[in-house]
Amino acid sequence: MGDDIVKLKLGPLPDDKPVKVTLDLPASLHRDLAAYAEILGREAGQSPADPVRLIVPMLERFIATDRGFAKARRQTTQTQNSQ
Repeated sequence: MGDDIVKLKLGPLPDDKPVKVTLDLPASLHRDLAAYAEILGREAGQSPADPVRLIVPMLERFIATDRGFAKARRQTTQTQNSQ
């Protein structure tokens, strides 16, 4: 990639207490997470993060940017508040 700056959807990972997560990932997804962690670390000038640490921020980002979910959540909240 040279000196090209890559625009990733995740920023630097917060330095917080790790949480143990147990789940089975397809090998291809784990490879993608490891590659993402490598690129994220390089772009942030840090060593690569543990790929498992990417799961929570990726899910948070996914949920935060899912317009359909946000709309459904607002509708659910409005329905609950009007009852």
